[in-house]
Amino acid sequence: MRTLIALIACCLVLPPALANDPPKAAGHEASAEAKPDAHASAETAKPSASAAAPAAAAKPSAAAQAQSAAAMKAKEDEAEAELSIKIANRLAAMRANQAARAAAAEKQRKANVAKKTEAVTVAAMPAHGTHWSYEGELGPANWGKINVDWAKCSTGNRQSPIDIRDGMKVDLEQIVFDYKPSSFSVTDNGHTIQVSLSGGNYITLQNRMYELVQFHFHRPSEERINGRGFEMVVHLVHKDAEGKLAVVALMLERGKTHPTIQTVWNNLPLEKNDTVNPTIVLDVSEMLPNRRDYYTFMGSLTTPPCTEGVLWLVMKEPVQASPQQMALFSRLYPLNARPIQAGAGRVIKESN
Repeated sequence: MRTLIALIACCLVLPPALANDPPKAAGHEASAEAKPDAHASAETAKPSASAAAPAAAAKPSAAAQAQSAAAMKAKEDEAEAELSIKIANRLAAMRANQAARAAAAEKQRKANVAKKTEAVTVAAMPAHGTHWSYEGELGPANWGKINVDWAKCSTGNRQSPIDIRDGMKVDLEQIVFDYKPSSFSVTDNGHTIQVSLSGGNYITLQNRMYELVQFHFHRPSEERINGRGFEMVVHLVHKDAEGKLAVVALMLERGKTHPTIQTVWNNLPLEKNDTVNPTIVLDVSEMLPNRRDYYTFMGSLTTPPCTEGVLWLVMKEPVQASPQQMALFSRLYPLNARPIQAGAGRVIKESN
């Protein structure tokens, strides 16, 4: 009985114990299960850390990309600035070219207008005009149109001055100069300074005697010798008994003071178209060079009416005048020389 009671008691006692044990086991199992979960979490955390490393590595790459993008933008900005400069320079060059073309066109237009005006003026000139100049509408190019008696200035084929070239060297007859101290007058005729002399001064050549009528000055020299011009020239104009003309040309170069020229300058008129009559005499022979070799050819007067059939005698050796003497004349007549005319195949002879 006691055994039965004990068994019953044991039966009564065991169920609660069994009821209490499972939770403990469950808690143990939960802990056991939690451990693998924690391990799994650690395992899972490990890949996350591994994934964070590439992300951290990706951060410098993004910075490099940003830097590269900034550098590329800077290059683009620089290229754009260079392009803008090139475009601006090109536009400036185009504007400059347009301005130059416009200026050239305007200059040509003015030249055409001036030419037409000159043509109209020349056409309106009187057929017997007397006024002429070395420049402008009354200049050498139009001398032949100003007066019908000056037609040779345009149509002649033995006009002067010329460039003396390729002369034939021969034994030329010496020019005989027979000059003596003479009374004289000095005139400013509006084209040059002209000195007229009293009679009795001659040259003789080829059995002809020519009397010195007057001499005058040109600046620069009208004649050239083998292309060389001189600062001034003196033309001594002679005439024979038949009215034929012979002109002796003396080239002037810078050097010492020339006494005869100074005498002329000392007696210059104060006004154009006035004349001074000094009470002293002038010896023209003092103007001549020591060496009397010369060139000779047929030509014309170098001023209207440009008469042809003039015998030219151009002395080879220049004559000196001081710079001050030349400067004085240039103040009165800075340019009073006719341009070089065509040789037109004329014969030129020169002394050996």
